[in-house]
Amino acid sequence: MLTVHSGDEDVHRALDAGAQGYLLKTASRTELVDTVRAVHAGMRRLSREAAERMDEYPVGAHLTPREIEVLRLLSRGLTNNEIAAELHVIGTTAKWFVKNILEKIGVNDRTAAVTTALARGILHCDRGRTIQKESDGLPSGGYRDGMLTTMVRLSCGAAIFAAAASTYQPSPPVNPARMKTILYGAAYYPEYMPYDRLDTDVEMMKKAGLSVVRVGESTWSSWEPRDGEFQFAWMQRMLDRLHQANIHVILGTPTYSIPTWLYRKYPDIVVTHNGTAPPLGDPYSPTYPPSLTPGYYGPRQNYDFLNPHFRQHAERIIREVIGHFKDHPAVIGYQIDNETAPTGVATEYTKAAFLRRLQQKYRTPDTINKIWGLAYWGQLVADWADLPPPDGVLNPGYKLEWENFQHDIVTDYLAWQASIVNEYKRPDQFITTCFSGGVHTNLDQWAIGRNLDVVAVNPYFATQDRLDARGIWLTGDLARSLKHTNYLVTETNAQTIGWDSRTQYPQYPGQLRLVVYAHLAAGANMVSYWHWSSLHYGQETYWKGVLSHDLEPNRAYAEVSRVAGELERLGPQLVNLAKDVKVGILYSGDSANAIRYMPFSDRVDYMSVLRQMHGALYDLNIEPDFVRVGDANLSRYAVLLVPPLYSASDDDLLQLAEYVKGGGHVVMAFKSGFTNEHSTVRHVMAPGPLRAAAGFHYQEFTSVPEPRRLTPDRYQVGDRNTGSVWQEFVVPDTAEVVESFEHPYWNFPAITRNRYGKGTVVYEATVVTNELQREIVRDLLTAAGLTGPDQRLPQAIKVRHGRNANGTLLHYYLNFSGQDQSISYPYGDGTELLTNSSVRRDQAVSVKPWDLAIVAEHSRPSAPARPLR
Repeated sequence: MLTVHSGDEDVHRALDAGAQGYLLKTASRTELVDTVRAVHAGMRRLSREAAERMDEYPVGAHLTPREIEVLRLLSRGLTNNEIAAELHVIGTTAKWFVKNILEKIGVNDRTAAVTTALARGILHCDRGRTIQKESDGLPSGGYRDGMLTTMVRLSCGAAIFAAAASTYQPSPPVNPARMKTILYGAAYYPEYMPYDRLDTDVEMMKKAGLSVVRVGESTWSSWEPRDGEFQFAWMQRMLDRLHQANIHVILGTPTYSIPTWLYRKYPDIVVTHNGTAPPLGDPYSPTYPPSLTPGYYGPRQNYDFLNPHFRQHAERIIREVIGHFKDHPAVIGYQIDNETAPTGVATEYTKAAFLRRLQQKYRTPDTINKIWGLAYWGQLVADWADLPPPDGVLNPGYKLEWENFQHDIVTDYLAWQASIVNEYKRPDQFITTCFSGGVHTNLDQWAIGRNLDVVAVNPYFATQDRLDARGIWLTGDLARSLKHTNYLVTETNAQTIGWDSRTQYPQYPGQLRLVVYAHLAAGANMVSYWHWSSLHYGQETYWKGVLSHDLEPNRAYAEVSRVAGELERLGPQLVNLAKDVKVGILYSGDSANAIRYMPFSDRVDYMSVLRQMHGALYDLNIEPDFVRVGDANLSRYAVLLVPPLYSASDDDLLQLAEYVKGGGHVVMAFKSGFTNEHSTVRHVMAPGPLRAAAGFHYQEFTSVPEPRRLTPDRYQVGDRNTGSVWQEFVVPDTAEVVESFEHPYWNFPAITRNRYGKGTVVYEATVVTNELQREIVRDLLTAAGLTGPDQRLPQAIKVRHGRNANGTLLHYYLNFSGQDQSISYPYGDGTELLTNSSVRRDQAVSVKPWDLAIVAEHSRPSAPARPLR
């Protein structure tokens, strides 16, 4: 119905008469089109004005689609844990949904909720099933005597009352990561500025050529200065002004730093433990920025994700913000939270949820007694109530289970936020969240990625003479691998960075521009700086933006303007770069964490070996994917590099062995196969299920405090032909010995090679040098037929390849040095895009210091490029 009437009786009468849509004639064209689509899809859709009249309309219109789904499961008699299993969430989240439903419907127990829903038409049911007794944790104020007071026989069908929405309809089958052109911009916080300069900033952005800004994710208290008091005018003005300048907006949910009033009302939201803040450290370190000790107000993200007070208020602010701006034409997507990571702290809610997890997964305490070996030190658990909290636990199996539980908390939290945003977003808008740079062993980034339309990352990098693309491409290769498609860079260096002024290293001329193209060469479809203008107060005063503290045009602004001009011209040719990757790095978060609990060195760990292997590929100009252990499609790769696969199931190890048998080639690091998926040492000869594929066994090992020479130096690395830190006393079965230790007693093999089926395993029984690692990898790549002219380039020149959306082959040549470099271009005739000059095969191409060349081949296939897998 399209009408001018918005009174209570008008809305109620229309809905009672069967109207599926109720829209005022003042509605925008976008709202009208969305409403027609929703009604055509079988939903009921109300204008905002009409929806506001529905507060007292007793049909459940204030329930979200997710809550109605939970209500339907309640009508089947499911417990909280069973609902959690159906929805693939943790039990605490299911309990939270039930509590919300009872409050919204205005009843005290589940029976009343179901019967009220039936009476109001929210659920349509047939006779059939009996509601069962509730047995797990109940919401406060729940049931008399802890049981349902009424038994109702019913079987609910799939027809759920459509008035519960403006519900989200799945987007058309398009890939949100595939865009029309490259987006280029910065995070923007005019609310941080010492005076109102919105018009000036937007004019400067427009003049520079920026096409996107990211806003709103850091300022919950600006949105909601007091409990329940919302302010939108400041953002409305900003979005309107940006839209006038034709600048797109990514709108963030402001949940990663809680307001002071929320902390005052619910101090239990903030997690607590003893300790002091660690040193701030090096901002170029993969672990930077530091995780400040939680327990006090001030740091960000030091709250309990499962705390119901936090969830209640976080949902409210998300719905208010997204609901208010979902139809704004400037908004192209949403970022949920920001660089989310677990606290690791045991709270009342996390301990209860962890216990339920163990009960569901292992059924009885006898199971964990056995798999964790709790007889040791007499720590057997006879009853689930005896399970100790994780705070002081030293058992590796328990710690690994707790770690994975922490991963799931974050995954579920972000999925919860995505489900809320999905109820509002338009089909042409995307959902993302951003990971800080590097590979994160405290998250399940693959699981998080499944709930996103597109992945975003925040890679920061060393500058001046330390600039290279190692960290940039490690982050980019992982981001691209999570969904096998393009990704976004939501934050990266604009000028100097640091939480104080001890690490201020401005980029040399050309470095800012070079790094933009390094991101694009790895598959990024957007590059955005943190941030537009430097802060005059706060912890990140010296983490500078495009504009310095004087807020005037400067050297960075000039270089940004140059890049923006190039991308305006070339963006449609560079966007949606598709890769054909033949090499993978097999990643195991369990191995990384299990080694952290049982380290073999203070200097070397899982991640340092992973970075070394990735660095070898970087040196050789080979672009890898990251592959998670258990991935069913290992055969897509000709070569796999395997950091210490210390903690893995028999099935995962046998899958890797089958990959080799079928023709795969592997470089594998020490300690692989030693423990199972519970970090329990196998009671068979090492390396356990990998023995046949690796072609050796061992029973002993030793620490190696100083480097030991290897012989006979078949890889020709001279004095870098050493092993250190760790040595396994390898005894070959079928393996060939490639390098051995020079030692009067421990002259065992250090590197072996074994043919197994159609494939090969090269095993490193020690920590090798970077140079030796590079040559081991080069040798196996050559044997697999994966080397060529890219491996003969000057060391300072890095190259990446891909096909654009038209199928045109692009070759990026980037000079990470302060000297001129010359290469002989080895591929098909083409055009250098930045200079629009022709390039012929075998022609010498000169690349200036901190500069690049992009060659687009003239010949291209008849069909457009296939998207990334």
